[in-house]
Amino acid sequence: MKILIFTLTISTILANDQIPGLDQKRPILLRGGTLHTVSGDVLEGYDLLFANGKIVTIDQQIQPSPETDIYDIYGKHVIPGYIAAYTRLGLTEIAAVRQTNDYAEIGDINPNVRANASYHPDSDLIPVTRSNGVLIANSAPTSGRFPGQSSIMLMDGWTWEDATLKHPSALQLNWPSMRLNFRKDAKKKEKDQRDAYQKAIREIDLLVRDVQAYHQRRSVKERKAEQKQQTDLRLESMIPFIIYKEPIHVQANDIRQIEATVKWANKHKFNIVIVGGRDAWMNPELLVRNNIPVILVGVQMTPRRRFEPIHTPYKAPAMLHEAGVSFCISTDTGYTSDGQVRLLPNEAMRAAAWGLPKSEALRSITLSAAEILGVDDKVGSLDPGKDATFFIADTHPLIQTTNPTKAFIQGREVDLTDRQKNLWEKYKEKYRRLGRLNE
Repeated sequence: MKILIFTLTISTILANDQIPGLDQKRPILLRGGTLHTVSGDVLEGYDLLFANGKIVTIDQQIQPSPETDIYDIYGKHVIPGYIAAYTRLGLTEIAAVRQTNDYAEIGDINPNVRANASYHPDSDLIPVTRSNGVLIANSAPTSGRFPGQSSIMLMDGWTWEDATLKHPSALQLNWPSMRLNFRKDAKKKEKDQRDAYQKAIREIDLLVRDVQAYHQRRSVKERKAEQKQQTDLRLESMIPFIIYKEPIHVQANDIRQIEATVKWANKHKFNIVIVGGRDAWMNPELLVRNNIPVILVGVQMTPRRRFEPIHTPYKAPAMLHEAGVSFCISTDTGYTSDGQVRLLPNEAMRAAAWGLPKSEALRSITLSAAEILGVDDKVGSLDPGKDATFFIADTHPLIQTTNPTKAFIQGREVDLTDRQKNLWEKYKEKYRRLGRLNE
């Protein structure tokens, strides 16, 4: 009972007080702005009309109907909402407080876990993330071998049902570590370490075989009720990914992991996406040849090996782009990173500073992310027929001073205030009253 009370208290304290946006009632015309379509050219001095949450027309000098609301945005920029392709947003609040974390389950095999059902729409991290232009995030459980199914969530909504854009986006798989400890004080001998890895692979393959057998058994029409295969939630939840080849996101950073993952996927003819991919630059030809996309998790990081140049992670996106690898950029997850999803554009900026064309840097956190996640028919670019999910800023995207002034998610105008902005205004007022601040 004490634990329950403590959990409810923490949830109440950490819940944000922002009210989700209202459904769009009237058409809105954005007049005279610079439209960064991502899918095409940058259009200067163009109008954008959207209604019922969808982009209707992009053209010059659109003639609005009498019921249309008109916003003059001359000199301003319209940018598709940024998409964070791999996060734990909504599944964690304060990593050091266990009661606020819901990204892990007991046991290694939990493919039936749904991220969206655990998503906390009142998380205080959501407005902070949204205020920097990140309007969509793929939230994923992360513990165990098969942590569960990720969900693509909108950064607005009363409930998790309102916030869900797509579920499932993928089945998550953490590939077994292939690093060997050769130190004299290693707890396991080299042979034991290799055996542990081979055992983990056999367990994965055995689970795949069980899913195939389970599906075949469930598909057979038995004459007697007692001969019918009993439902197994874990095996049942894997059928779309093992049988019907829905995407499997495989967490793999080491080059040996990446190569082993590709070999495993080819063996079973699975549809996989590499998540992490920090060593993907070492063998991009393998990824191109097998048409495997990469969600590159983290650019502003230190190298993985002492002998690598300090700028290696910064140049990795440019190297993948030059090799023709399909990739997008996301922020890292973990103790210090779960609250930093708002810094997603900074990751793209760093990549642009180290050789990635700026148009591709913007694409890597918008349309490329949408394509890899399978929602490019709805979001990721400014095109007629897509969701009106974008933000308006005073400056070009991907510069430090880019500051969203308005944002829309499926046509709903959303609140861009957050805890930091409120504290900024509070203490500005304090020093203004003390006569130490003149504005």
